[in-house]
Amino acid sequence: MDIRNKKLSNDDFFAQRNEVLSQWKTGSEVNFEEAVEYQKSIAPEKRFGNELAKAVENRCTLIQPRAGVALHNEHIELLQYLEEEGEADLLPTTVDSYTRLNRYHEAETGIEKSRETHRSMLNGFPIVNYGVNICRIVTSALKKPVQVRHGTPDARLLTEISIAGGFTSYEGGGISYNVPYSKNHSIEKTIAYWQYTDRLVGLYEEAGVSINREPFGPLTGTLIPACISNSVAVIEALLAAEQGVKDITVGYGQCGNLIQDIAALRSLIVVTREYLDKFGYKDVRITTVFHQWMGGFPQDEAKAFGVISWGAAAAALAKATKVIVKTPHEAMGVPTKEANAAGLRATKQVISMLKDQDFREIPAVVTESEVIEKEMKCILGKVEELGKGDFALGTVAAFEAGVIDIPFAPSKYNAGKVMPARDNQGAVRLLDIGNLPFTKDIIDFHRNKLEERARYENRPVSFQMVIDDVYAIGQGHLVGRPATGN
Repeated sequence: MDIRNKKLSNDDFFAQRNEVLSQWKTGSEVNFEEAVEYQKSIAPEKRFGNELAKAVENRCTLIQPRAGVALHNEHIELLQYLEEEGEADLLPTTVDSYTRLNRYHEAETGIEKSRETHRSMLNGFPIVNYGVNICRIVTSALKKPVQVRHGTPDARLLTEISIAGGFTSYEGGGISYNVPYSKNHSIEKTIAYWQYTDRLVGLYEEAGVSINREPFGPLTGTLIPACISNSVAVIEALLAAEQGVKDITVGYGQCGNLIQDIAALRSLIVVTREYLDKFGYKDVRITTVFHQWMGGFPQDEAKAFGVISWGAAAAALAKATKVIVKTPHEAMGVPTKEANAAGLRATKQVISMLKDQDFREIPAVVTESEVIEKEMKCILGKVEELGKGDFALGTVAAFEAGVIDIPFAPSKYNAGKVMPARDNQGAVRLLDIGNLPFTKDIIDFHRNKLEERARYENRPVSFQMVIDDVYAIGQGHLVGRPATGN
């Protein structure tokens, strides 16, 4: 497959479109011109991008849960509960795993079994199976804007039905919804699939309808160094912007060290803006999303609220445009609607209390931001070089060379050599640099930070630190100290 970071021609797009819409019977319900008119009829306060823009203007952080069940009436009830009892500012529709894998027959069976058993037999809402009209019933029943959240390598049909169905924001990207989620999808294929998705959003934009797009920031959600997740976000923003997307929300997953988390979000928006401007996408609007802790949670509800509140504080102090909220049942599986709402209200309280505090310019944050930006420039510069200025080509080559390497990812196209661990203050550093194209001073910086921790704990720098750190928060700590250590 030969991909370039070039806007798809109408011929290329519509040649694909016939095939895409024929993947499942509900594809026949999509009519682009009619969908444009339907989107234009949606009230301004229910448009995702409008609410994000207002949040930036008002210097506040919006809250958004994750949620999705199999049956559409129950899904509506769940989301209505979260906007009323949970005080959510923005709403999700999380898609089920069968739909993410384009296994629509199995999703259909899940819907039928859910009706028979009167409980959700799918871990999300099967948008493709329901089609345009039921999606419109869902989105029109709510007061707040609704986003589709999923994890689909080939999301082309899902995108078509979602936007025609009245959703005004759409998550994902050709890297972030491939490498952390899939073993066998090639980078070339998923970039091509997402060029289709982004070109579709671009066509709506050209027709006067703005759909918010959000690359998935946390990646595998496990000790991801900010320079890696931020670089992927910048690349996905560039790829989307080339296809005509004008409203992009770049994101980051909480790692736990307050200074580093705020610095990560600060450097993300700075470098994203710099690269979009550099390549001529100056009219693209950028907002940010902060994901509360994506790793293991304590089973105790009170302790889980502690983790949730820490994430809320970091998001507020970093002035994220929105925060994705976790629940106190995170360690136990699918949360009840009451638990989901409780996580939202806890987050809302912390966000409201910290509204007037801003840590982005304190010296320690600025210093850490400079480190992250320097690391990002090393990675992004090498991707640009490998692609001879083309970030689609460069991304494929970068994964082959390990220049982009996502820790703990299942993809066979990911090198898997990079290994993170925490330093003595809990910031994520690199135990093994792999083939990341860092300068010697950056490599030495990471090594020195980990050696400082090793001296404190009276043990060598080793992979055991990684294991200890992965489990630490679930056990009540940030840094995975040895049992006999300090």
